[in-house]
Amino acid sequence: MSALWPTGWRAALPELCAREWDILVIGGGITGAGILLEASRRGLRALLVEGRDFAWGTSSRSSKLVHGGLRYLAQGHLKLTREAVREREALLRDAPGLVEPQGFAFADYGASGRKRRTMLAGLALYDLFAGRREAHWLDASAFALRAPNAARDGLAGGIVYTDAKTDDARLVLRTIAEARRHGGAAVNYLAAQALLFDGDRIAGACLRDGVAGGQFEVRARLVIDACGAWAGMLSASGPPLRPLRGSHLILPAWRLPLAQAISLMHPTDGRPVFAFPWEGATLVGTTDVDHKDGLTKEAAITRAELDYLMTALQAQFPQLGLQEADILATYAGVRPVVDSGGLGAPSKAGREHAIASQQGLVSVAGGKLTTFRAIALDTLREAQGQLHGWNDALAPCRIYDPAPLPQSARRLPASILRRLAGRYGAQAQALLDAAREDELDTIPGTETLWAELRWAARAEAVQQLDDLLLRRTRIGLLLRAGGQEHLARIRAICQPELGWLDERWEQEAAGYARLWQAHYSLPEAQA
Repeated sequence: MSALWPTGWRAALPELCAREWDILVIGGGITGAGILLEASRRGLRALLVEGRDFAWGTSSRSSKLVHGGLRYLAQGHLKLTREAVREREALLRDAPGLVEPQGFAFADYGASGRKRRTMLAGLALYDLFAGRREAHWLDASAFALRAPNAARDGLAGGIVYTDAKTDDARLVLRTIAEARRHGGAAVNYLAAQALLFDGDRIAGACLRDGVAGGQFEVRARLVIDACGAWAGMLSASGPPLRPLRGSHLILPAWRLPLAQAISLMHPTDGRPVFAFPWEGATLVGTTDVDHKDGLTKEAAITRAELDYLMTALQAQFPQLGLQEADILATYAGVRPVVDSGGLGAPSKAGREHAIASQQGLVSVAGGKLTTFRAIALDTLREAQGQLHGWNDALAPCRIYDPAPLPQSARRLPASILRRLAGRYGAQAQALLDAAREDELDTIPGTETLWAELRWAARAEAVQQLDDLLLRRTRIGLLLRAGGQEHLARIRAICQPELGWLDERWEQEAAGYARLWQAHYSLPEAQA
């Protein structure tokens, strides 16, 4: 099956839904995408459906880090940390340009010798899991060179280490594209509304097309619920969840210039907070609070969370005079954390995944962005008992097929070619071939080429304007007011590719502006 979604592809939905499938994956975030890829490359007939857009939920609203999790190591989660570090290393190897190393610096303002030794011992384990060694302690003068904007008063030195970062939504899209190349199928805006049964056994799902309004019944030997924070809503079963919200800020790089990530302990409660360069801007996060607003609408940062993050920034970078007016955008995601039954602080909640089964259904929830492949393989191991006649060792293999660097008639920096190969895989060359000459420049304030907008509109199943600006590209996070300043040029590039009439474009633009204001802008000040 082609990795592309050509114009008019949804017309084939009746035929697609009429096929007999081995696996029906419900949920188009990173967990579902990973399961689709691992199932498809192992010969299973696999279909993924997502009621909204691919990566609409947590998988486009994460902290964008691919990391082992030093915090989890400190909490004694040795197995999780080891697995996450190994998966981080695999992604760095297999997805260059999409997953990139990110140096971290943690300032020490006179912490106890015991605390410092504990952290350095944890980093030694980190290195052991990764199969490499790094020097982690810097004295005050060396640390100040590494992090020149950090507060100097009382600085005793600092600890440095390496993790990785990504564009989480593009990670989902690359994973789905790879799965489609292996024969898998994926459809957005196709919502599972009810499960189908053969006697006591689940045998598929009733689906509703959110674009054209049609309804379909899809039969499958096994249904996999990979709906993240929404898991269990169809079957009233699966792992119990504790939804936790993490909120973030995006600032212009010139207002918070960082050569590498800065990690700090919040001056109020001692929780870790970070800031790092991302996609041409600076990303700051994260909060970790129980999400009590329900899951039927998009999450948004609260005034208390905004104040919390600004307090941390102003304490760590006092000389920069950072203010709310500097913030380009905010976003919040709901983490599907497995509920262990405790009432402790959200930051202490475990990040392991959990899997549950019943006849015809496997449900998976929890876990980390970094470990999506491991979660997928564990899920398929559980599924194997219900897929009679299918046997696979389920040993890890390369996450993605190698992608050659694309070639361009116009000389582009190697960093841009690497970035395109990482994000678009085998389609990177077609993206450049489709670009007009003036579309090979980056959009000001971002690392995104104008050409990426054309390609997304042409070949990446865009159904709404927010799909294009918040997930296919991240313009809606990186530019003030969600990129309204550039909307005329975006329209000129994308409207013909999308085939939208003027009235449709204007409706989409108005809806996008309302969405951005409600969920990605600054919250109103409290009276």
